[in-house]
Amino acid sequence: MQPKHIKTATVSLLIFIFVGCATSEQNEQATNEVFVNALLFQMTVDEKIGQMTQVDRQFLTDITDISKYNLGSLLSGGGSTPEVNKPELWADMYDSYQKEALKTRLGIPLVYGIDAVHGHNNVIGATIFPHNIGLGATGDAKLVEAVSEATALEVAATGIDWTFAPCITVPRDIRWGRTYEGFSEDPALVTKLGEAAILGYQSYNLNNPNSILACAKHFIGDGGTVFGTGLDGMVDRGDVQLTEKELREIHLTAYKTAIETGVATIMASYNSFNGDKIHGNKYLLTDLLKTELGFQGFVISDWAAIDDIPGDYKSDIIISINAGIDMVMVSGGNEPFPKFVKLFKEAVEEGSIPMSRIDDAVRRILLVKKRYGLFERPFTDRTLLPHVGSDKHRAIATEAVEKS
Repeated sequence: MQPKHIKTATVSLLIFIFVGCATSEQNEQATNEVFVNALLFQMTVDEKIGQMTQVDRQFLTDITDISKYNLGSLLSGGGSTPEVNKPELWADMYDSYQKEALKTRLGIPLVYGIDAVHGHNNVIGATIFPHNIGLGATGDAKLVEAVSEATALEVAATGIDWTFAPCITVPRDIRWGRTYEGFSEDPALVTKLGEAAILGYQSYNLNNPNSILACAKHFIGDGGTVFGTGLDGMVDRGDVQLTEKELREIHLTAYKTAIETGVATIMASYNSFNGDKIHGNKYLLTDLLKTELGFQGFVISDWAAIDDIPGDYKSDIIISINAGIDMVMVSGGNEPFPKFVKLFKEAVEEGSIPMSRIDDAVRRILLVKKRYGLFERPFTDRTLLPHVGSDKHRAIATEAVEKS
């Protein structure tokens, strides 16, 4: 299958004018920016909202929902697999979704995400590695990079572009139910191993066909919540009760390094910071993350996390988008994605979400897709399939287990 290219005289002419006399590195950056800006100029409100919407594939009523709603992203949550869970059938499934996305007016490809958090753990036959708590026990950055590189190859072999990893939390209470997702309670070790994981996933160059997009999570303070403040009185989705200075010293360091390393995406956290939900906190998501730290990728919400913001669902959408969420992971359960799209558009039309905020979000999403090469290579590279569960990768897993 051949990718559907966006063919407009405007895009071609602008790229030629702006990058003709630049260096190779400048050419790539300028080409991407000009391409995306020209594409953004052509987009309708519906197409922009679609790019900011991520839906679990199991909640599609029909594959044509992808083109009908101009969806920008799909994911596979827990148990959201092909009917027969085999690597080649994952690739078939991915390509069918991508083919549908390319039927849209502008032919913008999907970006597909999955929780490949200790290997490609949703796929039968893939290599399984220790969770982060085990990798953290090794203290071995080179090993963590090798694990992530192997995982990236196996994920890419099934067509998928993006893992919701690494988790660079700093767990401070072992009663927290997600402690095993953290490398360590030591911010320095988390920073070192988080950097290694990102380099492994993204292969130092997002345009490498063997790479996948990384996602540093959960911004910010997920491992620092106070016991008794979360759901059912436990720690999950609880409240971080620290000064800003303490939050920065303990929980921000790993994100600074992740951004410097070039992480493509960052996931916001379910928790609150001194009573304010992170998903609605403009200071943390925009002023700190994007402006102060200079993060150029896009911010994705966690699963149905905007629903936890006080207020009705429409106000949740308005608050979270204005706070700095660029793409919303819509669960499809209590709040189905057609309702999300409808309320989002209402908010835009009434002026509750400014077009400048939407354009910023969509530009970030499209730039990541362009940098990753999705417009040029939207379909699965089937030559990578032999890497899934390979002896080489199982040997790396064995080493990781032995050292953990």
